[in-house]
Amino acid sequence: MSTKSAPTSDVKEVSQVFSTILVLDFGSQYSHLIIRRLREINVYAEMLPCTQKISELPFKPAGVILSGGPFSVYEEGAPHVDHDVFKLNVPILGICYGMQELAWINGKGVGRGEKREYGPATLSVEDSSCALFKGVNNSQVWMSHHDKLTALPEGFKTVATSGNSPYAGIAHTTKEIFGIQFHPEVTHSAQGKTLLTNFAVDICKAPQNWTMENFIETEITRIQQLVGPTAEVIGAVSGGVDSTVAAKLMKEAIGDRFHAIYVDNGVMRKNETETVKKTLDDGLGINLTVVDAADEFLGKLKGVTDPEKKRKIIGNTFIHIFERVAASIKPKDGSEVEFLLQGTLYPDVIESISFKGPSQTIKTHHNVGGLLENMKLKLIEPLRELFKDEVRHLGQLLNIPEELVWRHPFPGPGIAIRVLGEVTPAQVKIAREADYIFIEEIKKAGLYRKISQAFAALLPVKSVGVMGDQRVYEQVIALRAISTVDFMTADWFEFDHKFLKNVASRIVNEVDGVARVTYDITSKPPATVEWE
Repeated sequence: MSTKSAPTSDVKEVSQVFSTILVLDFGSQYSHLIIRRLREINVYAEMLPCTQKISELPFKPAGVILSGGPFSVYEEGAPHVDHDVFKLNVPILGICYGMQELAWINGKGVGRGEKREYGPATLSVEDSSCALFKGVNNSQVWMSHHDKLTALPEGFKTVATSGNSPYAGIAHTTKEIFGIQFHPEVTHSAQGKTLLTNFAVDICKAPQNWTMENFIETEITRIQQLVGPTAEVIGAVSGGVDSTVAAKLMKEAIGDRFHAIYVDNGVMRKNETETVKKTLDDGLGINLTVVDAADEFLGKLKGVTDPEKKRKIIGNTFIHIFERVAASIKPKDGSEVEFLLQGTLYPDVIESISFKGPSQTIKTHHNVGGLLENMKLKLIEPLRELFKDEVRHLGQLLNIPEELVWRHPFPGPGIAIRVLGEVTPAQVKIAREADYIFIEEIKKAGLYRKISQAFAALLPVKSVGVMGDQRVYEQVIALRAISTVDFMTADWFEFDHKFLKNVASRIVNEVDGVARVTYDITSKPPATVEWE
């Protein structure tokens, strides 16, 4: 289902305020890292699909990067860039598939190499006068390709090589167009950030003004222009950092015209309602309405086992409740509430929007999918361009308590997607209690800030056990804890065995209905963070 977005014809978007490097995505697993590396050097970057029509761009980028991808440029149906990108007259950098795309457009000299090249390789810089390679020495880079250039494209020169790639770096002789076979965005490329800085700052002349201090100022102004002097905004809050930062930013922009709504949907964390009220209402002074809708949500989830249906049901029910609450709020000027605030983040956007061509939808995120097409409220998403670490920094600047700023994320559908199978009050209670014990022990061990997200999932299987000399046949809890920077990729957290032993013992002994505890050691990818 599509979402309704707030009209923006008279309001400048982030990409129109900050000079932007545009990343055109061909489906590489590393594409988001290009954006991360650029933002780390305070240069704003955004991603769009490689099929983006250049004539429909709402802004002119300072430069364009063509990402890597899993395809072969010479295959039928392979994705290709809109050739109007070259009419922008801005610097262009092709990475891996992106370089092969440049070669394909300029002579078609691309083919399957005799050897694949995955992993570390030694880069030899042949032309140190090339602006892209300023300060880049012979060093280790990260390769991930089978195809490679078979000839130098027309109008280009070789600037770098590797043992398996005679054209590891190329540059146009008269235009600011460059191509590299390796991936500078991954940390395994020793001088990758230097190369990206050369491109973005020195070649594209992009100002290094992307900071959260600047973002606060520009976003508050944008919100005020968008909402106007009288309109009222309603917004969901969950107790997590994303919704809290979004709510605080909205309060800073429009004051008491923002109304925060906390909906107890029956699938929240233990003691969540009390925590949210204390933090937002008492602590931050935000207008807060608490709605007890547990019976309504659980009733609609009865008998539902498909995770996408769970997400859609929860998303749609949220909107119905918001609209009911919004109707009860009477603005002073006699109008109606017009806007719905959501704490959507950039990884949500990247994962949930199905790019035309190479990218696929992994799952529907509550913040960006599953909303009603005929929703009356207009959507406003002030954090939509931010990664999680940027949101945390923003929260600190907004004087949000540190404990909340560093709180682990919690999915919009809540425990409903951590109870695999049908969601019932009894199943929710088991998952909730196990999760509470897990997080409590993590905090006791001083590990909470070292872990990006942790939770307990209740599996739809039963296992034989022995308790009190009696045979039992009860359920299985899977614990998951991951470490990550941007939530696009993640590694499982390596606990001490004694810690896991203690947690498993507590859960089995203190949570009725559990006979076995397991620990998930799958990274992302191939797995997602959540089980559903």
